[in-house]
Amino acid sequence: MAGGVRYARQEMVTGAEGEARLRAARLLIVGAGGLGVPALQYLVGAGVGRITLIDPDVVEETNLHRQPIYGRHIGAPKAQAAAAEMAILNPAVVVEPVVASLDPSNAGLVAGADVVLDCADSFAASYTLSDACLAAGVPLISASVLGMAGYAGGFCGGAPSLRAVFPDLPDSGATCATAGVLGPMVGLLGAAQAQMALAVLLGLDPSPLGQVLRFDGLRPSSFRFDAAPEVTGHRFIARTELRDTDLIVELRGEDEAPVPVAPTALRQPATVTPGPGQRTVFACRSGLRAWRAADALAARWSGDIVLLADGDSA
Repeated sequence: MAGGVRYARQEMVTGAEGEARLRAARLLIVGAGGLGVPALQYLVGAGVGRITLIDPDVVEETNLHRQPIYGRHIGAPKAQAAAAEMAILNPAVVVEPVVASLDPSNAGLVAGADVVLDCADSFAASYTLSDACLAAGVPLISASVLGMAGYAGGFCGGAPSLRAVFPDLPDSGATCATAGVLGPMVGLLGAAQAQMALAVLLGLDPSPLGQVLRFDGLRPSSFRFDAAPEVTGHRFIARTELRDTDLIVELRGEDEAPVPVAPTALRQPATVTPGPGQRTVFACRSGLRAWRAADALAARWSGDIVLLADGDSA
């Protein structure tokens, strides 16, 4: 049988029961970039049953050093291009492309998954996914890479969430586009995500849930956080969740966002004074400035504060 030949060496490790688990698996992969490409290749190669792949971007030439499957897809949506390549790699695996950003409006996709892989390398997407996975009891394999350093970890699904390990915002808003990244490093951690996901699906012991694997260059380290206490923090919302009664604060200038996130939004006010019982929404591109503004307001006001990471849509 062709399938038997394809997975023969894998089945020596997984056994027949493990192969059945992989064929029945349903995964959600968020991000079809440097992390998502190797994760997707190894999971499709392993014969997992069905993958929903969500990514809003198109392929650019600057992607190719770390996303080598896209050489013939310049200008095409990454999710669709990746699905086409994976259909060639393993026609038995269904990859459903979704050309969209992951935000609270579609985070419900996690409920239909056995494992979620956070390959978006966006801290707003990571916290949104962690909150959704924690509520749904779904394992989350999240990774982030910048320059020559990064991590991959297993969260939720019975383990503490991302917020329990990383309760505070990043030190900077640097991205691969602004700070650079080496292709093999992001490939290394994307492959680690695939291995962690397979370990969860196969029920391997020790579980990768509750563990973080870190690389600083080629110097690896790891730690477990099984007993880390859960913490609450600022949550993200989608544009569709804005209310007429919200105090909306647009933190981007007109040069960055000519049209504010909402017509009633205050543009970079010197001070913010919410009314009694009024929810305050801080909006920016990545969510980083919104988080900092929310921290500042929370220090003097105990009302409801939420964040909106609006990307490049305005």
